[in-house]
Amino acid sequence: MNRYCLAVDLKNDPTLIEEYEQYHERIWPEIEASIKDSGIVSMEIYRIENRLFMIMETNDAFSFEAKAAADASSEKVQEWETLMWNYQQALPTAKKGEKWMLMKKMFDLKHSS
Repeated sequence: MNRYCLAVDLKNDPTLIEEYEQYHERIWPEIEASIKDSGIVSMEIYRIENRLFMIMETNDAFSFEAKAAADASSEKVQEWETLMWNYQQALPTAKKGEKWMLMKKMFDLKHSS
C-alpha cells in the first residue's frame, strides 16, 4: 500500500467553492469507477479556505502514468476534468496544465527520534 498527498487550489469564490463541494458529495459513477479501477483504494480531500489537500492510498499496481493514460482515453473523465477546471486553479509553481501537485513527505511521527 502506498500513500500519496496532493494539493491544488480552488478559485477563491465562495459560490464556486460551494458548487465544487456539492459535486463531490455525489461524484459521477464513471469517475468513481475510474478512480477504483486505477488502483486507488482510498481517497480523501480536505479543504482550508481555497486550498485542497488529497490523500490517496493505492495498491502496488497503481501508477500515475497509467492513470493519466486511462483518464486521457475516457470521454467521461475528460468531461469531469473540464468541469472541475471551472472551480480549480493551479498552484503558483505548477507547470502549464498541471492540476493536482504531488506533495513531498517531510515528517513521519513513526520515524522520528
